[in-house]
Amino acid sequence: MSKPRMSKPGSSQFERRWWILVVIGLAQLMVVLDATVVNVALPSAQRALHFSNDNRQWVVTAYALAFGSLLLLGGRIGDLFGRKWTFIGGLIGFSIASGVGGAAGSFAMLVGARAAQGAFGAVLAPSALALLTTTFENIDERRKAFGVFGAISGAGAAFGLLVGGVLTQVFSWRLTLFVNLAIALPAALAALLLLVNARRGERPALDLPGTAAVSLGLFALVYGFSNAETHSWSDPTTIIMLIVSAALLGTFVALESRVRHPLLPLRILADRARGGSYLAVGIATAAMFGAFLFLTYFLQDTKGYTPIQTGLAFLPLPAVLVATAMTVQNVLLKRVGPRPLMTTGLLLGAGGMAWLAQLNPAAGYGLHVLPALLLLGVGIGSTSPPAMFTATYKVPPADAGVASAMVNTMQQASGAIGAAGLSTIFASAVSSYLHTHTPSPQLTSAAAVHGYTTAFWVAAAIFAAGAILIGSLVPSIKARPTTPKPTPAHRSPRPAPAQRAAQA
Repeated sequence: MSKPRMSKPGSSQFERRWWILVVIGLAQLMVVLDATVVNVALPSAQRALHFSNDNRQWVVTAYALAFGSLLLLGGRIGDLFGRKWTFIGGLIGFSIASGVGGAAGSFAMLVGARAAQGAFGAVLAPSALALLTTTFENIDERRKAFGVFGAISGAGAAFGLLVGGVLTQVFSWRLTLFVNLAIALPAALAALLLLVNARRGERPALDLPGTAAVSLGLFALVYGFSNAETHSWSDPTTIIMLIVSAALLGTFVALESRVRHPLLPLRILADRARGGSYLAVGIATAAMFGAFLFLTYFLQDTKGYTPIQTGLAFLPLPAVLVATAMTVQNVLLKRVGPRPLMTTGLLLGAGGMAWLAQLNPAAGYGLHVLPALLLLGVGIGSTSPPAMFTATYKVPPADAGVASAMVNTMQQASGAIGAAGLSTIFASAVSSYLHTHTPSPQLTSAAAVHGYTTAFWVAAAIFAAGAILIGSLVPSIKARPTTPKPTPAHRSPRPAPAQRAAQA
């Protein structure tokens, strides 16, 4: 009887894994795009729904509060109940909330929809990264997959500026929310067909005290920094929320060291390479807010760019970032390891910010803005993908969801801290400039540019400090291939113990 004909080993599984990467990439792109797309659309939404400038921040803050405070819980739910269903549920919930927001007829309805988006995003985002971690176990495939994922994460925000500008300026602000349905629903259908739900054989009880402490602590942290951005650091609400946050997060750490089944096992943070990678993600995110926030203001308010022109002006950054991320993950990571790549990337980011700090009201795009964007693209492309790769490297599958959620948590918390801190520095620099210079028709513009450049210098310092921390904290490691080396042709392989016994 002849043996059955065998297909190419693993070929169908190989194709399936890369289709899963496409689905995960679409989900990540939707989450990353949503932040900047909606920000661009805010002025149009404000005019349509007639809400005040004071209330406008809640369209952004409602999403940030729900997303940031529920990420670790969302990651652990995926670990306990299976990531296929948390991923699909997150996609469907996010799309429904987006549809409600797009159809909103009142400010309250829009804010409620944004909060629901954040809650479902907190389930979706860690599930996506955890699925990437558990799907690509081969180290070479894993590097390539994380290169794609890191490129999407870094470049999506810049693309969002262009997409938001086109949709808002040419069509309607409502399409910036409705567009999520066109991404989420096909991705959910594909995930239903491609993914296999892997549940833990033993399902430990959820750490409810830890969940409550960290969720409320992160809520207070994000709220405190958001309030500082819109009010002041001396505002009583800001002070109280930051104190409450520190107390709750301290309580969370104490609880996690004592409970049998912690929400976030502290061994995940104790690993130097993983902890340093989380730090690199947070530092890069906090500093990058300077580029997107204040460079957008400079191009639109000082140089008179339209939203579409601003989006087009940012395009070189994601183009260079994607090319750098793929080169770093596919070629350099296996040769030099993550530490020199992350350190070099952060130093390049510092250089890009320092270049932007030379801006003045008469500065041109080609000489003063474009080189900085190229430096930032190479810097972030060299930092984010290796950091995400290392942050989830060798994490036990049972903890992949919560380890992935820590990446998203660092991004969200650092984004809030970066936005609040740099905005405060900007406001102080503008106020000081106005009080120390003689009034003139150009004074307001000059003061704003002075505020931008001051914020850019601080962002450059954050990048540089991050490079020093990562260089000293992360150990020198290389992610080596998992495939065994072939036995040399001139030597026979050593027999296994059972074979040697049989030969004897």
